[in-house]
Amino acid sequence: MTLHFTCEQRLDDGVLERGFTLGEIPGILWTPASAPAPAPLILLGHPPLGLRTMYPRLVARARRTLADGFAAATIELPGSGDRPRWAAAEQARADLRRAMEAGEPVGDEIIDALVLPLVDKAVPEWRAALDALLSLPEIGGPVGYSGGVISIGVRLAVVEPRIVAAGLFAGSFVPRATFEEARRVTIPLHVLLQWDDERNDRQAALDLFDAFGSQEKSLIANMGGHTGVPQFAGEDAAQFFNRHLK
Repeated sequence: MTLHFTCEQRLDDGVLERGFTLGEIPGILWTPASAPAPAPLILLGHPPLGLRTMYPRLVARARRTLADGFAAATIELPGSGDRPRWAAAEQARADLRRAMEAGEPVGDEIIDALVLPLVDKAVPEWRAALDALLSLPEIGGPVGYSGGVISIGVRLAVVEPRIVAAGLFAGSFVPRATFEEARRVTIPLHVLLQWDDERNDRQAALDLFDAFGSQEKSLIANMGGHTGVPQFAGEDAAQFFNRHLK
């Protein structure tokens, strides 16, 4: 797939933001106003809510990333935003809402249907995006992955050797198959956990952290719910990527 830039703008801090398409996949690339090229790259993961919805949070994360001399990029997930609807994903989300509204436990069948097809579709697209981005003269290695659906991050950490460090957010449902994949992860990890996350099974998050095969892994737990991540958590993640990408 070929990357085509579709628009660009200079943000008020001089950051260059460019929209692109990779085949039918939309994405955004942020590059520093002035940095020795090529810059290391951090891929910004996000939940499947659509780039337009997530843009304010993504651009804030990108600006923090670029302040350290990195480039940042993200792509639209399958079935999200302006991409074609995906019937199986819509059904899985409806089943999840139904179970949560009824106060029922979210079983393995719902979690598998919700997460595993998304991982299978999204990870090859992230790898294709990485191929295209690393071909640009202003982008170089090493590469980090930050945030988003944790099962996507786990799969990428296993299959993509160009990703040398990952910052993961334990804030999404985790299929049992992901626990097995986690044992094969060996890169440095920085895992953020909101202790009172209403959307996350805390014990499952702790078990997943325990399963990771990495020799260097840190679990940072803060009090508060899913959207209560403290601002200083971003500084901790920035220090982690500075250690491993520079």
